[in-house]
Amino acid sequence: MPVRRQSDERRDRGAWARRHNHALVSLARRVWQDGCTLESAFALICETAAETLEVERVNIWRHDAEAGTLYCLHHYERGSGTHNPPGSRVALHVGGDYSAALDEVRVINLGNSAQAPGEEDLQRYLRRHGIGSLLDAPVRLAGELLGVICHEHVGAARAWTPEDQAFAGSIGDYVAMAYEIDRRRRLENRVRYLELHDPHTNLPNRDHLLEVVHSALRPMHGDDNGLVAIHLQLDASPHDGDAGHDLVVDAADRLRSLLGGTATLARVRGNAFAVLPHRHLHETEALNLAERCADEVQAYFDARGTTTIVTAGIAFSRDLAAPSADNLLRNAETASHNARNARINRCEIFDAEHHRGLVARLRLERVLREAFEAGRMRVHYQPEVDLHSGRWVAAEALLRWIDEDGRCRPAQEFVDIAEGCGLIVPIGRWVLGEACRTARQWPRHEGLGAKVRVNLSARQFEQASLVNDVVAALNESGLQPGRLCLELTESALVPDIDIAAQTLTRLREIGVSVALDDFGTGYSSLSYLKRLPIDVLKLDQSFVGGLPDDPYDLAIVQAVSGLARKTGLEIVAEGVETESQAQALRDAGIERAQGYLFSPPVDAETLLQAWATAGD
Repeated sequence: MPVRRQSDERRDRGAWARRHNHALVSLARRVWQDGCTLESAFALICETAAETLEVERVNIWRHDAEAGTLYCLHHYERGSGTHNPPGSRVALHVGGDYSAALDEVRVINLGNSAQAPGEEDLQRYLRRHGIGSLLDAPVRLAGELLGVICHEHVGAARAWTPEDQAFAGSIGDYVAMAYEIDRRRRLENRVRYLELHDPHTNLPNRDHLLEVVHSALRPMHGDDNGLVAIHLQLDASPHDGDAGHDLVVDAADRLRSLLGGTATLARVRGNAFAVLPHRHLHETEALNLAERCADEVQAYFDARGTTTIVTAGIAFSRDLAAPSADNLLRNAETASHNARNARINRCEIFDAEHHRGLVARLRLERVLREAFEAGRMRVHYQPEVDLHSGRWVAAEALLRWIDEDGRCRPAQEFVDIAEGCGLIVPIGRWVLGEACRTARQWPRHEGLGAKVRVNLSARQFEQASLVNDVVAALNESGLQPGRLCLELTESALVPDIDIAAQTLTRLREIGVSVALDDFGTGYSSLSYLKRLPIDVLKLDQSFVGGLPDDPYDLAIVQAVSGLARKTGLEIVAEGVETESQAQALRDAGIERAQGYLFSPPVDAETLLQAWATAGD
């Protein structure tokens, strides 16, 4: 049947082709958008095709070649603008002829629907909807026939122009493109899912939880504790090895059932889970939740006959110096480790102050190492005087650190950290050598050179190389062994008295003397005098401060002085600050002392100038 053109535009085939191209370009931009789903793409494609070809109906069908059947995936009616109205998702048996045509051509042009293949289902469909013409485009992807998009003209037969057919073929390509985009997105989503989930428990992994925590962290107000993180650690005994794979999976199922939709559960380690409640909790609420989680898993492990121990750590975002998802999870994990190591409580709340102290300690340790390597350690000396003549007879070597601001820091501010990390061993070895070299330069008085007293830490004293280090310092400096005195505190001697005695004996055999520092402050100092080869007692300043008025301090000083005289030990009083204290010491029979009354600790040059002055 002849078909008449309805407008001058339709007679202009060039203008019609441009209209088709513009429609295709616009459609491509919308289909490629990230938020466009496969169903949304089908809707856009059908709308564009219906408007551009001016047809009433457009359908996208999936083709089942084996059954010879088309299944409607998307239906659009241009007149009403309706997508997928009730009853539109139908199946049509099209038979072999139509299926064969789909495999062979770019488009199926049925300008007169009466010429359509004689399959009964297809004919009934065409008559029911009054379809006079069809222009169908196969949908192929990577050589595989996926389906067909049908452009259905309702009413009289219509002759499809070459431009119409080219456009319809491109629309078929766009449907294929939508399939491919959807396939790639699903594949990318699957890869992304696998990256963010544990494959065994199907729970979010640590990376996923970090994203959740990061998005959940926000400023806190009032008494709001902020976000809560709970770390559950599953620790097996050495006999059982790690908690078995099946046990961990079952534990995940139990936790999932317990928490329901109230929290995000993630597997953050091989034998560890993390729980992130969806609402902010106070400490008691968080502790109750952590205990319930730990009890649930522990009961399951106990029933299975394992010796796995479950501990929980709790951390609050309120304790973060700055919002950090990683730090929040680490804090919870640290708290669980503290609970495991203490074995007192199953659940622990992260102690921010204690943690900040540890962080500051580690930072100071690093700074100390850098300072030692950069040569920013110094040795100062506090003179020791004869209380009767006022002559300087010895000096105690005291470690100092010049910090980044140029301040001179006394040893009591950092020696514990140096001791704890082992840095005190190389520092102590350096102080020993430096003190011996400095003492070698001191002038003599009546043929006698002043002694230098060097403190040894407990860590130094337990080193097998101690005696060799002392010998090396003496040999390199040329200092006579009799002018070196090593000071030790009770804590350095307590661990093993017998070993300590052997070491001290070897030092005395070299000619070095030994002093017991802070005498009187320990629990068993008197017993050391019988068992250890000690030459000097340094009376702690806590017994000097109350002189001359405190009768207890005075009695202790007199008793120690009498003990020293009868055993042949030297005694040196520490921390003398006033003349009245010095006089009380003289009256008690103590001959030597050091303290700010005589001189504060000074550098080697200042000390040498003082010695020279004293010698004149």
